[in-house]
Amino acid sequence: MKNKYIILENQQSSKRTVWLLVFGIILIGSNLRAPLTSVGSLIPFIRDDLALTNAIAGSITTLPLIAFALLSPFVPKLANRLGMEWTIFLSMLVLTTGIIVRSLAADVNFLFIGTILIGIAIAFGNVLLPGFIKMNFPLKIGIMTGVYAVSMNIFGALGSGLSVPLAGVQGFGWSGALAVFASISFLAILVWIPQLLQSKISANSITVKKNGNHLWKSGLAWKITLYMGCQSFLFYTLITWLPDILRTIGYRSSAAGWMVFLMQFSVIPITFIIPIIAERLKNQIGLSIVTACLYATGILGLLIGHPSIVPISAILIGIASGSAFSLSMMFFTLRTSDGKQAAALSGMAQSFGYLLAASGPVLIGGIHDITNSWHIPLLLLVGVIGLLMLSGIGSGRQRTVDEKLKTSLQ
Repeated sequence: MKNKYIILENQQSSKRTVWLLVFGIILIGSNLRAPLTSVGSLIPFIRDDLALTNAIAGSITTLPLIAFALLSPFVPKLANRLGMEWTIFLSMLVLTTGIIVRSLAADVNFLFIGTILIGIAIAFGNVLLPGFIKMNFPLKIGIMTGVYAVSMNIFGALGSGLSVPLAGVQGFGWSGALAVFASISFLAILVWIPQLLQSKISANSITVKKNGNHLWKSGLAWKITLYMGCQSFLFYTLITWLPDILRTIGYRSSAAGWMVFLMQFSVIPITFIIPIIAERLKNQIGLSIVTACLYATGILGLLIGHPSIVPISAILIGIASGSAFSLSMMFFTLRTSDGKQAAALSGMAQSFGYLLAASGPVLIGGIHDITNSWHIPLLLLVGVIGLLMLSGIGSGRQRTVDEKLKTSLQ
């Protein structure tokens, strides 16, 4: 009888541990976009307050992407030394510090130093979560990818929608509005602490296989990298400049912020559904084509520029954005043989992918400065959507990086 109670107690303890881990993953995911999307709606205020050009203001979004690009290949190596739990925990500490520093005062230096720290921290979460999920939930990859993607986009949407109203609160301003999001990262730190007590470096560290370096020679890996870069280019460019684009159409600042919120809100159900569907399909070519078509339709709606069409365009762009992001995350796991290789591919794809994406806000802002119009920048985005579709078709075929590596190394 005593043994029976011990078994039941162990089962209950195991369930609590699993749910705490799931809650921790949700909170980590919630911090991977909100610190960035909250800036997008506030860029006009930051730009005017600090007398910045559009190109320099665009770099507020670009700097984190550069951090993603430079750090992503090294994240698995550091996680191998410290363990994935400790590495994620330390990244949340850096994130909280960055949010606070960015919000200390309406000062350009603090703004950019804090932004760089935020980019460094988010780079670790971006790279590690897909591999971490594959290691800890090998039979529920689609569901768990959807869960953390949904949390990421819910808080990303709240960041876009609430930042302008918060900035209007007496005594807050844009710096106070950005500081609010430190509370979410602090909560993630508290919830993640139990994982440190249970972590075992030998079990959850990432050891890159001998063929890990040969991912750079894989055509499939490069197609996934291009897909990652194109979807990031589109997302971060639109998050940065959509409020300004909408103001030229006739939207006020607060209304433009809520249109970005609508775009982000439309992402939420898609980021849960697409991973589950993608995991069950024989290939993801059809999903890649539909995603690109939805993206193009949404951008064309912005080109037409009628205020009544904007909500539909925002919804379509949000659906396409959520689908493209989910597919890129699933490609890391569906096209690899285990969690270790998934982390290696994630590091590679996010390195070069975000390097491509980093050019987006600055390039689009610079073209707008030169042309004083959003038509040419939006047409450029349509061209990027074409690349998204082609790379998605190549990445969506049923095969693994291992198969392509064997062929290329023979």
